[in-house]
Amino acid sequence: MCLAIPFKLLSIEGNRGWVEIGATKREVNLILLPDAKVGDYVLVHAGFAISKVEEKEAEELLQILSTIS
Repeated sequence: MCLAIPFKLLSIEGNRGWVEIGATKREVNLILLPDAKVGDYVLVHAGFAISKVEEKEAEELLQILSTIS
């Protein structure tokens, strides 16, 4: 089973970006999302941003994930 987590995109440098969720910040590869912009919410799996999501959807996903842990 694969799990992708929604993060907010903070900065972009070439094909790399920094994302944040709560107090967690990570560097991710943006090669699959060349149209990603700072402020977008992206789903991250295995170090790659794989899809953009709306802010409301990201918040709903995070709420669901918080009930699991």
